[in-house]
Amino acid sequence: MSLIENLKWRHAVKAYNPSEKVSQENIDKIVEAARLAPTSSGLQPFKILVVENQDLKDQLSEGALNPECMREASHIIIFAAWDRYTAERIDKVYDFTTDERELPRGRFGSYTDKLKSIYLEEEAEKNFAHTARQTYIALGLALAQAAELKVDSTPVEGFDNAVIDKVLELEKHGLKSVSLMYVGVSDPSRDWIAPMKKVRVPKEEFVLEYK
Repeated sequence: MSLIENLKWRHAVKAYNPSEKVSQENIDKIVEAARLAPTSSGLQPFKILVVENQDLKDQLSEGALNPECMREASHIIIFAAWDRYTAERIDKVYDFTTDERELPRGRFGSYTDKLKSIYLEEEAEKNFAHTARQTYIALGLALAQAAELKVDSTPVEGFDNAVIDKVLELEKHGLKSVSLMYVGVSDPSRDWIAPMKKVRVPKEEFVLEYK
């Protein structure tokens, strides 16, 4: 199937069958799609956490808009962004990049100096707003990969970030949760949106063309 047809197939699942599990192979492919997402300056300023442990899922569900969905999904994929940019983080990414390309470290020094002059002068809150936006690119690609694999999924913002951050001790890693993605196997008897017609804004109302 084409990407467009796969995207037409998917929907935001509202109930999962807790007895069904997504294979590790498919989880790995979904995560890899997110890892390969483009990010600003190639910094990949976020990490992805994959939770399968049931006790953790139960804890994370506190404050969730649909706690049953979170508890019963096969896996929860958490997109957590850097709390702020630092010189060390920027240098680490570019040192790795130059090493992998067999270039001398510092090859992109003028560019990383420019990044530092921009980001390090900003407040942490503004930094986080930028890093958080990068996670949505990865979320989109992860959803598309899940659709290609015919793995049911749900993009999620309806949760308590404070709960996620505390349970997973994200502060210790300099991270803050941004969005989630549930993956699993839909329960047709409770997934009330599944039989409904999939609706999007018509193209003529969605696209503004300048020719």
